[in-house]
Amino acid sequence: MSSFRTGSLTVHVHANVAEMASAAAEASAGIIANAIQSRGSARIILATAVSQVEFFHCLVENPRIDWSRVTVFHLDEFLGITENSPSSFGYFLTKQLLSRVTVGAAYKIDGSSLLPLKECARYEALLKEKPIDLCCVGVGENGHIAFNDPEVADFEEKAWVKLVKLDERCREQQVKDEVFPSLKDVPLYAYTLTIPALCHSLNIVGVVPGRHKAEAVAKMLQGDISTRCPASVLRRHPKALLYLDANAAERLLIA
Repeated sequence: MSSFRTGSLTVHVHANVAEMASAAAEASAGIIANAIQSRGSARIILATAVSQVEFFHCLVENPRIDWSRVTVFHLDEFLGITENSPSSFGYFLTKQLLSRVTVGAAYKIDGSSLLPLKECARYEALLKEKPIDLCCVGVGENGHIAFNDPEVADFEEKAWVKLVKLDERCREQQVKDEVFPSLKDVPLYAYTLTIPALCHSLNIVGVVPGRHKAEAVAKMLQGDISTRCPASVLRRHPKALLYLDANAAERLLIA
């Protein structure tokens, strides 16, 4: 493993996905356990994407977490999709976490809501009830975090949850990740937590494996802090950690 800092962000590079996922889960478990010890409960936001599967596995197996005291949220959801659909991120959250541990509470974005703006307001209100102790994020091939693609990302956004139009590269990634069978099946619009919502979290842990993410990781860590690569904003967060495997880090000049 190698580690370095860029801005306020600490980056850990591991030899493979298994080591990366284990280390990220251990760090996350420590944050959750500390929140429970200090306040009696923890509130966390989780990325729900195939890049996070190994991380989820390590997280649910970690003995330090008392899941009965944890409230769980997720980052985003496709518009017009039901939770029963295997393409739904709510479905992913149930499959990878909620079916394996008993949490204190879990709140999902309702992609099938007939009143999307009210759904944004409902979820935002839940997020703002108390501080978020931990937000776990991935990074998209276009540099997005959650569904804050470069064209719609706003570091000064006032809303915490909004509807966005997904860019073409983001939609193509959903096909590559086998979330949908073809591009025509990928919804054009989605709900997302905004960048200010993510950055209000007390701690952020990023988990980014894979050579297909190397270009985005290099821009995120070595380019300008800009909405051209929304994930670059993590370099400003005072308590953010980023975990990479060697493939995701291969374009870094200092790795």
